[in-house]
Amino acid sequence: MNLFAKIGAAATLALSIFSTAASAGTIEDIRARGVLRIPAILNEVPYFNKDPRSGEWKGFVIDMANDIAKTLGVKLEVVESSWANAILDVQSGKVDMAFAVTATPPRAMSVSFTAPTYYNSFVLVSAKPELTGLSWNELNDPKYTFAVDMGSSQDLITQQYLPKANVLRFKTRDEAIVAVTTGKAHALVNTMLNGLVIAKRAPAIGAVKVPTPVLSTPSVIAVNYKGDEVFKSFVSAWAEYNRRIGNNQTWILDSLKPFGIELTDMPPGFGFGG
Repeated sequence: MNLFAKIGAAATLALSIFSTAASAGTIEDIRARGVLRIPAILNEVPYFNKDPRSGEWKGFVIDMANDIAKTLGVKLEVVESSWANAILDVQSGKVDMAFAVTATPPRAMSVSFTAPTYYNSFVLVSAKPELTGLSWNELNDPKYTFAVDMGSSQDLITQQYLPKANVLRFKTRDEAIVAVTTGKAHALVNTMLNGLVIAKRAPAIGAVKVPTPVLSTPSVIAVNYKGDEVFKSFVSAWAEYNRRIGNNQTWILDSLKPFGIELTDMPPGFGFGG
């Protein structure tokens, strides 16, 4: 090997070592910073809920994130965001991870996903008896109007399963709820967890209806592609471990109890473990 080849090989090796070192310190960076950052959305119970007086965040996502922060030996820092912006927050490095994410191919081009934390299902919340027992295919009709919060997982579901229906998209879930209660939409499309809380808090909107086939999807944690495999492996191991031993289900059920919702209120066939 001539001198120039040796120099080139040494430079390549040095660059490889530098790149590995630069990308292998996500956990170290978080520990040096002293905080684990996650995005949270206002009034998204049971996921997130901010006390307007104390400013304290609660919800099962907060409980999960606090457990990860405790494992890392740091504090939790909550960054107010929205469902539509949470992925962008992860991609830009504004936060370290985002919970309650549905993994989709388009999103996979922006962020990386961990193992599932739990499984959720998509439902309708409506007072219209004619929607009971219908399939997603039967609901995919221009005669039906559905309300959804823009940029959410349920928004993606309407695009895939209800392309022929009339879908009203709103910036917030509360606006979508108002559209249903005022008769502008036949039903709200949302997740099982949100749907149960919504039906309890606003009885006028109706009850939870589960279209067939049941669309059960894993809820994952989004992390930055620029992070390292050690960090992703750690978060995935945390998610898998706590899902398997039931901690994640416990945190979820605890967040539902203030609304009078128990495990027995879940429709047949629904389970958090997948």
